[in-house]
Amino acid sequence: MSSPVSWNEFKLNKQLLDAVADAGFENPTEIQQKSIPLVMGGQHVIGIAQTGTGKTAAYLLPLLMKIRYAQGDDARALILVPTKELVVQVFSQASVLAKYTDLRIIEIYGGVGTKSQIEKIKAGIDLIIATPGRFLELYQRNELILKQIKTLVLDEADRMMDMGFMPQLRRIFEVIPSKRQNILFSATFPEKVDRLANEFIDFQVRVEVTPPATVATKVVQELYFIPNSLTKIHFLEYLLQDESDLNRVMIFSRTKEVANNIYKYLDRKKLGPVKVIHSNKGQNSRMNAMNEFKEGKLRILVSTDVASRGIDVTNVSHVINFDVPIVYEDYVHRTGRTGRAFQEGKAITFATDTEKYHIDNIEKIIREKITVKTLPKEIEVAETNYDESQSMARETDRQKRYVDPEFKGAFHEKKKK
Repeated sequence: MSSPVSWNEFKLNKQLLDAVADAGFENPTEIQQKSIPLVMGGQHVIGIAQTGTGKTAAYLLPLLMKIRYAQGDDARALILVPTKELVVQVFSQASVLAKYTDLRIIEIYGGVGTKSQIEKIKAGIDLIIATPGRFLELYQRNELILKQIKTLVLDEADRMMDMGFMPQLRRIFEVIPSKRQNILFSATFPEKVDRLANEFIDFQVRVEVTPPATVATKVVQELYFIPNSLTKIHFLEYLLQDESDLNRVMIFSRTKEVANNIYKYLDRKKLGPVKVIHSNKGQNSRMNAMNEFKEGKLRILVSTDVASRGIDVTNVSHVINFDVPIVYEDYVHRTGRTGRAFQEGKAITFATDTEKYHIDNIEKIIREKITVKTLPKEIEVAETNYDESQSMARETDRQKRYVDPEFKGAFHEKKKK
């Protein structure tokens, strides 16, 4: 697109323009330029934009403009997101943008008691930001009246599909008014999101500012082939010695066990401050760790993919993929934690020979090659222990069988005589 476009061109009211100025948003991003007029015009919009491009404000600003001021007791707009962390994140941004209005915005998510959420509903609401499960729970308990909802937003639609929310979404579509404006935002647009969009959005306008599943242009991507987990931890320790460059780091692992082990090792080596978050951690523990990371009190946050989209921090210097994600879109979301708001960042991925299979698939998804770097000579390369080598052999067999169902590997099931 040409030009810096001014916020004044969107016909937002003074309350929203003042909030935008206070938030330090200088010029609208590309997704905001393309989406805001369409949403304000009442169109059904599908927005495809990678993380860090301003897509939350791209639907929040026109939505706040449409509902404008407190009115009645029942919600007029609903935003659904897949996780508690995202509810909190979207609620936080909505509160910033609506601060000069009298709009009543509430957040609804599970993992905490319902009492305070019900009290807020009874006090009167204009906008609900919710996870599908808790939203349905409160509706089924007759705590929510939905007949005034005129706008529905589904954010992070690809993650909703990955997490199996389709049955709950269909139920929600049945109980909210059918005459409404539908808005769907997603960082990637796989086939299952396309099916979702076609099922519930007629006469849709698609807005796409980057091809689906691309990594932010300001992110430098590096790949190191490393023989085993112990060598990965040696290399991680080596990288983290550089405190000035790697000053705010997110480390992603595939499992809770590995995340805990990384956390314990880094804490013992005094490379932090460091904390770990995953689905076994309580809601308060996860939120506290994320807030400390945002505020710069933590140098390192170790996480499973529970937080690959649930945190909005503009100064993450590095993302380290200790394991290669096997849900390939998660690579985009992990790396999207750095290079946000058009700042530079670096994503470093550790891969064993077995994980090369997933790297090849990720490169097809993102349509680019990740730069392969050589492991520094100083790194102690450990022997692969028996259990890990057996696990790798099994995984290699599984990959080959997936490509060629006739393949008989070391671990194939022998036919009974």
